[in-house]
Amino acid sequence: MNSKPDTRTLSFDAIEEKRRTAQKLRKTGMTRAEISEIVGAHPDTVGRWLKIPPNKLKINKRGPKKGEGTLLSKEQSDRIKSLITNRTPDQLRLDYALWTRQSVQQLILQEYGVELAVRTVGDYLKRWGMTPQKPQKRAYEQRAPEVKKWLKEEYPDIKARAKSENAEIYWGDETGLRNNCQHERGYAPKGKTPVIKLNANSESINMISAVTNQGKVRFRFFEGTMNGDILIDFMMRLVNSADRKVFLILDNLRVHHCKPVKEWLEDHKEMIEVFYLPA
Repeated sequence: MNSKPDTRTLSFDAIEEKRRTAQKLRKTGMTRAEISEIVGAHPDTVGRWLKIPPNKLKINKRGPKKGEGTLLSKEQSDRIKSLITNRTPDQLRLDYALWTRQSVQQLILQEYGVELAVRTVGDYLKRWGMTPQKPQKRAYEQRAPEVKKWLKEEYPDIKARAKSENAEIYWGDETGLRNNCQHERGYAPKGKTPVIKLNANSESINMISAVTNQGKVRFRFFEGTMNGDILIDFMMRLVNSADRKVFLILDNLRVHHCKPVKEWLEDHKEMIEVFYLPA
């Protein structure tokens, strides 16, 4: 049995040529099955082609032309683009700090009563030359080969030990919180970084936390610089809240290796072990 190609995968010009060939062959007295073998299409498809009037064999490309079929008119589109370029969301009574797809979605609804899907808003932003701008951050000290080796060789051993000893793995780290911190991305024209107004009076607090692969989180706030006493207090709280042994994975911050921390871990090795990530 000869398989026929799917004509939907062919170009418009190729389909049009096959249609004309089928009608010419029909005039010679050939059956649909015979024509089917010659043009490489299913007999039912050939049957539909033979019913098309000769003056309508040409295929019109499907889909709207550029600029047509959009949900916003050109005037509406131009105004929304102008507002995004020259104003911030809070200036337009929107509860956002930067332009995101959601905030633009709300702006369009507020201005024109048109409710667009977030994905459609993203298409408009791309069409307007807007890009989500946020610098990519990567620690220059990171040694990628060593990290890859650790994940491939050392972590599986830690995971296997945790399973055999009924221990729970936590990933620990420290961070700082500031009232003038801003990490959100916002859309803006290329080359024109958005500006956000922040509180001039800076307040901050630090936090040490640990999270399991299942999403369980333990954290402790502290003021000032991280030190051995704070880390020991956090690990003690972590052990007391756990119902089994703790495997804590930390980075190589100097305080994580300090003498008081090592001594405390030695005294509590039945309850907690610490493993260190590569540099």
